Amino acid sequence: MLTNATNLKGMVIRATDGEVGTVDQFYFDDETWAIRYLTVITGGWLGGTEVLISPVSVTSTDWQGKCLDVSLTMHQVEQSPKIDTHRPVSRQDEAAYLKYYGYPYYWGFYSAGQIESAELVGSEIVAERVRRASTDSHLRSTEAVTGYSIDAADGEIGHVDGFVIDDETWAIRYMEVATRNWWPGKKVLVSPAWIRRVSWTDSTVYVGLSRDAIQTGPEYDSSAPITREYEDRLHAHYGHPPYWLHNAQREATLS
Repeated sequence: MLTNATNLKGMVIRATDGEVGTVDQFYFDDETWAIRYLTVITGGWLGGTEVLISPVSVTSTDWQGKCLDVSLTMHQVEQSPKIDTHRPVSRQDEAAYLKYYGYPYYWGFYSAGQIESAELVGSEIVAERVRRASTDSHLRSTEAVTGYSIDAADGEIGHVDGFVIDDETWAIRYMEVATRNWWPGKKVLVSPAWIRRVSWTDSTVYVGLSRDAIQTGPEYDSSAPITREYEDRLHAHYGHPPYWLHNAQREATLS
């Protein structure tokens, strides 16, 4: 299901034996735009510190109860590697975290457009890839990127106002763009696939769309559910194939 990130913020992370804390923000991979970690503010049992929870551990979403169930125990979370979420998370931090939980490394397994299964890669090769990986990861915080300027192909158009997340695949499907700098109240969605580049130093996202295309795009109402019909109109307007067709083609290629 597609949902605005604000709907996930504040949800309770529920371990198998108790409540861990509440979701605060999200770290995504700026190469794939996949959510890699949720930052969670713990309750009094851990002094209110922040911990990282991987979406890999999420087993179900309870929208009515506003909870995310995870396949972890509170003891596991308590003993997990301590990572300062107020500083950039390094590749070494991630390696220690993933090793602790027994999760495969998600970087370094891409070749010719195909994903090489981590389970098929020898442990020695994996270790070597970790050693050779840059100390700087490609993690970005949704909170930090919110407010970035949006530059269309022919000039500035607005700023990043939020994110739309797929809570099944944990991918960022769209950026919420506020164009009120130019047209009062208008909000539209832009897919990461349409981004030409992001300047992290200038806090600017450059998209390969014209200002007119964005101006006349289907308006986004964050209070309304995103339907497939709306997505069809959105992709047709911008002249780009929808991501679900691309995913289907990729799965067919890999099979």
